[in-house]
Amino acid sequence: MNTGSDRGTQESAAESAADGTTEHTTQEAPHVSKAPAFIKSRRTLHLSWQVGVFVVGLAVIGAGVAMLVLPGPGWVAIFAGLAIWATEFAWASLVLRWTKRKVTEAAQKALDPKVRRRNIILTGAGLTIAGALIGFYLWKYGLTMPWDLKDQ
Repeated sequence: MNTGSDRGTQESAAESAADGTTEHTTQEAPHVSKAPAFIKSRRTLHLSWQVGVFVVGLAVIGAGVAMLVLPGPGWVAIFAGLAIWATEFAWASLVLRWTKRKVTEAAQKALDPKVRRRNIILTGAGLTIAGALIGFYLWKYGLTMPWDLKDQ
């Protein structure tokens, strides 16, 4: 199983020179494993390292998914697990790069004055409607504290 994380930059440069393609693209250097050199030198150790990184990343992502419904920073844990995977797997690095780009685009869009004005207006309208509903409920049924309830 080749994950692409054990390819060095020298191999890809040699392959492109052998292919005759010397195009200058804006692509970054290929993904290289962050494992120590003595682990990368032995295939079984490197595969074990990758399995360990995958299991740890999966555990962190699983905890993040659980924290989406439980108290805790769910999305932070999910992105942390993805960053753990990105240290070894090229596909995770690409997904993490795409996610960072989308988050940056969303942040820039949120700072747009028109979008901020719309969000403020919608928030104000929502709070006004919620206040009116709470006021109607209190007018209709009153406010009875739980400790003032009579036995029924």
